Amino acid sequence: MIEDEKIIGLFFERSEQAIRELDNKYGKIFHDLSYNIVNSRQDAEECVNDAYLGAWNAIPPAHPTPLLSYIVKIVRNISLKLYWKKEAVKRNSIYTIAMQEIEACIADHRTVEDEIEARELSGIIEEFLHTLTVKERVIFMRRYAYIDTYADIAKRVGISKKNVSVRLTLIRQKLKQYLIEREVLI
Repeated sequence: MIEDEKIIGLFFERSEQAIRELDNKYGKIFHDLSYNIVNSRQDAEECVNDAYLGAWNAIPPAHPTPLLSYIVKIVRNISLKLYWKKEAVKRNSIYTIAMQEIEACIADHRTVEDEIEARELSGIIEEFLHTLTVKERVIFMRRYAYIDTYADIAKRVGISKKNVSVRLTLIRQKLKQYLIEREVLI
């Protein structure tokens, strides 16, 4: 596999090879993430292609480090926009289910005035993640950042789907308690 710096270099050279290398290295991650949000292979393909175009237009001047996180964010944002556009009425994708699970722990921050509080909350959640074991952190992040299914997480970490479900329930309870102790509105 080609190194991220070389891929970024290809973007700076305006070589179309950059997109091919990016897709070869991380395409499956991008497609799985998008599919887990939009629940359609065709829509996921469109979202990933739009993300590649977004990366092409942003690099240069941007020099993202790490590259994977940068493109994941683009894919997630494009997928979420499409999700809300097409699926808002149905509310049935893996993404919706994952967000319903976590929403009981986190207050809704939709106004501009809450932007600072949202950043503070993000920092508190980061601190919370450091209190978890590596396995718990992987389970939490795979579910709520990458929107993986219980089955996908179970396969990745080598435990049963039921165990993933139980662990996520316990982690959400810990998160809720952690937020209460830090006087975050729930």
